[in-house]
Amino acid sequence: MNLLQESFARSKSIKGDCRFIQLLCIALFLCVATLSSAQKSSVSKIKVKDNSVPNELVKNMTWTSDNGNGTFTNPLFYDEFSDPDLIRVGDDYYLTGTTMHTMPGLPVLHSKDLVNWEFLTYAADKLDFGPEFRLENGRDIYGQGIWAPSFRYHKGKFYIFSNVNRYNTHLYTATDPKGPWTHTKMNKSFHDLSVLFDDDGKVYVVWGYDEVRIAELNDELTDTKPGTEQVIVPRESGAGEGCHFYKINGKYYITNTNYDPLCYQVCLRADQPTGPYEINVMSAEESLGIGTGYQLRDTRNGPPFNITKPTENFVGCIPMHQGGIVQTQSGEWWGWSMMDHNSIGRLVCLSPVTWQNGWPYFGLPGNLTRSPRTWVKPNTGFSAQPKAPYERSDDFSGSSFKPIWQWNHVPVDGKWSLTARKGYLRLQSLPAKDFWSARNSLTQRAVGPESIVTTEVDVKGLKAGDVAGFALLNLPYAWIGLSKNGNNIEVQQFNQQTGQTDKAQLNSSRVWLRADCNFDTEKARFSYSTDGTSFQPLGEEFIMVFQLRTFQGVRFALFNYNTAGVEGGYADFNDFIVTEPRSKGLTRPIPYGKSITLTSLADSTVLVNWKGFVRPVPSSDPLAKGAAARFRVVDRGNGRIALQSEVGDGFVTVKGMGSMAEVRIEKEAKGDASVFQWQDMLRGDLMLMSMATHRYLFADPGAKSLTSADAPGTRPDRKDGACFGWTIHTP
Repeated sequence: MNLLQESFARSKSIKGDCRFIQLLCIALFLCVATLSSAQKSSVSKIKVKDNSVPNELVKNMTWTSDNGNGTFTNPLFYDEFSDPDLIRVGDDYYLTGTTMHTMPGLPVLHSKDLVNWEFLTYAADKLDFGPEFRLENGRDIYGQGIWAPSFRYHKGKFYIFSNVNRYNTHLYTATDPKGPWTHTKMNKSFHDLSVLFDDDGKVYVVWGYDEVRIAELNDELTDTKPGTEQVIVPRESGAGEGCHFYKINGKYYITNTNYDPLCYQVCLRADQPTGPYEINVMSAEESLGIGTGYQLRDTRNGPPFNITKPTENFVGCIPMHQGGIVQTQSGEWWGWSMMDHNSIGRLVCLSPVTWQNGWPYFGLPGNLTRSPRTWVKPNTGFSAQPKAPYERSDDFSGSSFKPIWQWNHVPVDGKWSLTARKGYLRLQSLPAKDFWSARNSLTQRAVGPESIVTTEVDVKGLKAGDVAGFALLNLPYAWIGLSKNGNNIEVQQFNQQTGQTDKAQLNSSRVWLRADCNFDTEKARFSYSTDGTSFQPLGEEFIMVFQLRTFQGVRFALFNYNTAGVEGGYADFNDFIVTEPRSKGLTRPIPYGKSITLTSLADSTVLVNWKGFVRPVPSSDPLAKGAAARFRVVDRGNGRIALQSEVGDGFVTVKGMGSMAEVRIEKEAKGDASVFQWQDMLRGDLMLMSMATHRYLFADPGAKSLTSADAPGTRPDRKDGACFGWTIHTP
């Protein structure tokens, strides 16, 4: 056991000065590790690493969108938070979203600045309407449960309306967002509903799939008023689902998602709540340079399943869609939406909103419908320190679970414990044929873009037939764990897609299990250790996919079940450690004061100062090897920079509309025309947004032309001329 591991293990009982010294040592280690990793490419091949420092001992080591320099980087959370709905109440913002079959459900988050969020509570402790909610009698509610909530506030009360498959729409109310929340059931089901409390006292609900319906709700909010239901947008009219209903300056707006042939977001506008409605596209094509990965479209036949491989430059439902808008105290408008971000699940993004001709658009003037990955934080009148809503790592020393944890279906109380053995989670095995049907599996959302999960398990309490360990809950799923057959215990790694089980003999009662997950490549590797230091790979590389059986991304899961059809023994989990190699939107610090060289990802050309123009030239060109290819990065605040040429000290400046040949080298800086927003693309590359055009620096690949600043964004392969690698020049 290494020094850091030992200090973590002892931290459950050591207090006072020893605890302080331990934390200080860990902090020093992290500083060194961070400086070291900053010199490496942001994307590396998956490999087994030494046991990592527990994130719970150091704040903000999980994904945090606040860059600490006045900007934020999308996504807000790099873990699944689907079907988001957001409201402002005075100076406070509240957010909730879909939780499907996991319990508890309907998280309520709070923010002062729309970027940094804190967890308040779950509105729904659990739903238990029958055996399928409890994984009994071979039944389940995977991909069902709580979905598409509508969050509202009216006259001192908070409301969350949410669908439950086959059980109509449910309503949760509270006078304090921290709870308690009161649960009631409505008499109808409203697909992807949104509710509007109008100025005249009427309460409207809109909902629908491929069409939009409206009705008035009764005073009890249990049903629609007879005779008020009608279709306001017929089928095949350009609207889809995921409504968010608003009244702004006397007009009625409904934001809505279309999903055919690709996902994009539209806005409906009318003078009356019942229409007629006009439809306008408000967000489209923005995938942040991400393409569709591995997909499972037919979940009924398999395993093995027919998994569709990634298609180059196909975005599918990744582009921002299904969200709404909110106005800050300063008058700014902001939008939020989700992306179907492959196997990690649906991610929430935040976008500046520009109004034009009475319509709201995601994006900035000059580049409407396209959202920046990095932009200045909203002006809410409040500032907050960078933080994440959840702590992911857990040493199980608390009396209750951290909010990140959710059960896979309704748990069996009495068959798990945080107190039976101090500092451990004990899971008692219940009969199940496989991991998919195992009860009392404890889960949390996977986090990207990379995460390494390590858990230590004491297996002395296992009985014959028990299988306990750590899983990537998905379809297909995979796990690494311990199986007891008779008196023998072996380490096993199971891949549902291939049906293959890899095994290794175990001669220890303690074992560390690990999964190393890269959600850019969508590949994971499993390994184990008997000392917590030296890890041995087990099994083949596992492909993680996007699928709609669970309607969730990959989830980390701790489990224990018995294959002999009886209640077996128990497994004690000592800790759960999540380490994230890329937990910041700025994967490398902006190199202020340094000279850099910019190389196109499309054709490896190098940007140079050529006769006062910015021009891409082959890397073999003499200009690419000298001062003409070096630009000094000048800090302009809020993550913005100027590029000063080492030839003549002029500044890269965008002229006119930023078309070809309008990116010049000017002797003096020209305000916004000489300023770019630095956009770290999280894979070692960047985009540079001109503050004059709100579009991106562009070098047409293979054209032997001059640069422009008119690219609206980038393709998934990032080889269209808008993405650049950068290196610091060392004299």
